[in-house]
Amino acid sequence: MSLDQVKAGEEVIIKRIPDSMAKTQFIRFGIGEGSTVICHSKIPFGPVVLRKNRQEIAIGRGLAKTITVERRSRSGKRS
Repeated sequence: MSLDQVKAGEEVIIKRIPDSMAKTQFIRFGIGEGSTVICHSKIPFGPVVLRKNRQEIAIGRGLAKTITVERRSRSGKRS
């Protein structure tokens, strides 16, 4: 599934970031492929706001559509 399909409050694992420039920027924020993040909120027709630890980062919808994620259940198991 892509990042733009995640609901607010869901915890997901970043599986693939195809854009190399975006991947570099994400790494600067401590988020890379394999990282677990929480969808803090989704602005209608706007960005997806992710939270990792105590920081939040807004990802534009266009970019969010290209990022592959996997849902993570509350027990820590992947679904």
